[in-house]
Amino acid sequence: MGREEEISTSSCKDIPNLLSSFVDTFVDFSVSGLFLPPPPPSPPPLPTRLPSSPRLVAIGDLHGDLEKSKQALRLAGLIDKDDVYIGGSTTVVQVGDVLDRGGDELKIFYFLEKLKREAARSGGRIITMHGNHEIMNVEGDFRFATESGIEEFRVWWEWFQVGNKIKSLCHGLEKPNDPMRGVPSSFRGVRKEFHDGFRARVAALRPNGPIAKRFLSENVTVLVVGDSIFVHGGLLTEHTSYGLEKINEEVRDWVKGLTGHFAPQYCRTADSLLWLRKFSRSKVEQCDCSTLEHVLATVPGVKRMIMGHSIQRVGINGTCDDKAIRIDVGLSKGCGDGLPEVLEITGNSGLRILTANPLYQKKATVDVGKEQGLGMLLGEQGGPKQVEVQA
Repeated sequence: MGREEEISTSSCKDIPNLLSSFVDTFVDFSVSGLFLPPPPPSPPPLPTRLPSSPRLVAIGDLHGDLEKSKQALRLAGLIDKDDVYIGGSTTVVQVGDVLDRGGDELKIFYFLEKLKREAARSGGRIITMHGNHEIMNVEGDFRFATESGIEEFRVWWEWFQVGNKIKSLCHGLEKPNDPMRGVPSSFRGVRKEFHDGFRARVAALRPNGPIAKRFLSENVTVLVVGDSIFVHGGLLTEHTSYGLEKINEEVRDWVKGLTGHFAPQYCRTADSLLWLRKFSRSKVEQCDCSTLEHVLATVPGVKRMIMGHSIQRVGINGTCDDKAIRIDVGLSKGCGDGLPEVLEITGNSGLRILTANPLYQKKATVDVGKEQGLGMLLGEQGGPKQVEVQA
């Protein structure tokens, strides 16, 4: 074989992979309107414990509202007007509940994936966590899905099918798996016009489904960053004694389809770490501060627990001497339409809230534990003004 023929043969061998990559890019853009940057080399699973970050930003529940999610990210100085990541070396933690109550669920997944890749190139890190709604949807519980959310998945499935059909025409590629295998064709109690969307949602989000595997399988369920521990609902001593690393590993394996249909029990009950409300009730006297103290004492070096799940009508706030920081502001239009707020933790100035709430324009400092809320508030000229959270 001559040199030119060898080069030609070698180039032809690359065509299937190039075609597959092109088709994936085409499908991604058709679904999300985004061209994703190249992914970084396959990293190991995210550790359960990370050292302190010079700047740490925590973002609460997003519930299918892309525009309000972007407002929160801009408020934190993480994206510019063109939605490009500008957060530098910031570590960002989103505490779960991207799914349900809105129609932009997939678009948020794609947008966060774009930002993860952009942040990695800038020395930053964006970490996404499981909320109870992620677990519910992977199990096939769609009680809180909206009509627009069901439609978004139906459209995704149409484009996904187009991509698979194109790939099946290339003899050098393996035949794509059929995600619909075993999915019912109809659903009792669901109107017929939504059956296709329901089927698509089941196929996409069930364990090892294309969307679950791509966007949820590397989520963490509990995370320690410096002296803060993050969880969607709350932790009890039975969870910490079971093992934080073990919890993350088991939930990750479940999402990847390695351990059956249902999530581990510590994700499913009222006292599970994704459903617990002991430390996030609106009335301070109803918060179990004694239990919280015991839990924090079981995790060396941790001073506070940061959680979402329970909407805080007064905005981000702290209780139990600021050992419980509650950051779900009901941001989504489908879940309260609250004003965007995020929590910022820096080494020099402690905890602060960045907020779009104009009620705090003239306030300078507010203690975290006060019911009226706290934060980095809009100044009189419309720009952010620091309001330090005492912690």
